[in-house]
Amino acid sequence: AKTKARKKGIVYLSSIPKYMNITKIRELFSVYGKVGRVYLQLAENVSEQDGKIKKHRKVCAKTFTEGWVEFESKKVAKQVALLLNNKQISTRKKSKFYDIIWNIKYLPRFKWIHLSERLAYERAVRKQRLRTEIAQAKREANVFSHNVDRSRKLRRMQQQDETSIFVPPVIKQRDTDAEIRSRKENDLATDRTGFLKSLFG
Repeated sequence: AKTKARKKGIVYLSSIPKYMNITKIRELFSVYGKVGRVYLQLAENVSEQDGKIKKHRKVCAKTFTEGWVEFESKKVAKQVALLLNNKQISTRKKSKFYDIIWNIKYLPRFKWIHLSERLAYERAVRKQRLRTEIAQAKREANVFSHNVDRSRKLRRMQQQDETSIFVPPVIKQRDTDAEIRSRKENDLATDRTGFLKSLFG
């Protein structure tokens, strides 16, 4: 008979202390049972101070905001959450984690695929937000460029107005029907007078 596959359990860390990383997490939790996958959410806005490489450290310390730890045994995951939640991470006074407590919660019916789906969704949202911000920035740049060009044209026109006298063009208005009839009658009368003069001298 096939042995029943052991159900895995996942615990959630709502906060990750500074200088804590995946290697350290795995080391600390492996004391209680076999650890599977570990994921720590990298902080989006890492301060410049965190990003600087310190003289006594070869690599800069990354900052994480939250994390998920998978245990090969669901029972162990539950026990770890009960045992460590709100407990001091380290009892050694010289430890970086001496004054920090764990914030751990066991996630019932939560599988790693749920985390993968959530992360994929968040990546898609971030990508869409970035595209929107880029499009907005392009629109603003185009408006600014248009306004600059318009301002230059207006300035050029003003300079031209200052150096030259503007002469308005003469626009001939169209004759009215009455004026056209009157002119035709005058022309006809003139022609008739000329004709009579030519006959009678």
